[in-house]
Amino acid sequence: MAFRGKEMMKKLVKKVGAETLTPELKEKLKACVPDSKVVMGRAKRGLYAGRHIQYGNRVSEDGGNKSRRCWKPNVQEKRLFSYIFDRHIKVKVTTHALRCIDKAGGIDEYLLKTPYQKMDTEMGLFWKTKVEQRYAELGQMEVAFFNPEDEAKFEQGFKDLNIAKKDARREARKEARRKMYGDKGGEEEEGSLEAGGSESHQDDHGWLEASA
Repeated sequence: MAFRGKEMMKKLVKKVGAETLTPELKEKLKACVPDSKVVMGRAKRGLYAGRHIQYGNRVSEDGGNKSRRCWKPNVQEKRLFSYIFDRHIKVKVTTHALRCIDKAGGIDEYLLKTPYQKMDTEMGLFWKTKVEQRYAELGQMEVAFFNPEDEAKFEQGFKDLNIAKKDARREARKEARRKMYGDKGGEEEEGSLEAGGSESHQDDHGWLEASA
């Protein structure tokens, strides 16, 4: 089922947020999604990278009879990690789109490098707008730089913290074992093992004397 670009534009603005959407991004979206553009309904559910359903003829070998058929793109459901959002994005992508993402260096770079005119899916335009909006927010943040001495102190502090966590986990495991088995129970088990060993040695000596 096809739908008009005007409906897709309304959905995108609603998802991204009309208040947070900058005028520049809004103009780019309007330029690549004209109101009269007809888009396939299947295309709004993933990243297709220009691959859509193609139509043609199936020709028989004997008489050359033609019958209509279609070729659907190879669509797969994948979880792609986004570094800027620090989470996985679950999308439906074509194998061609996966190759484009690998060539670009990740989902974030692919969305940033691909122009709006070639991003002809609702999901692609949505994530591209979100990534650009996120980069704009990060660009307005203040960045602090540290000298090498402070960085070395921070690294040493993280190492000490990891060592302290490991020691705490080790002590917690020891305490859990003590509560579960108990020190007295362990001593009794060791004593019973020693007593059983001495009894078995005595039985062996008795058997040897009897056989002799």
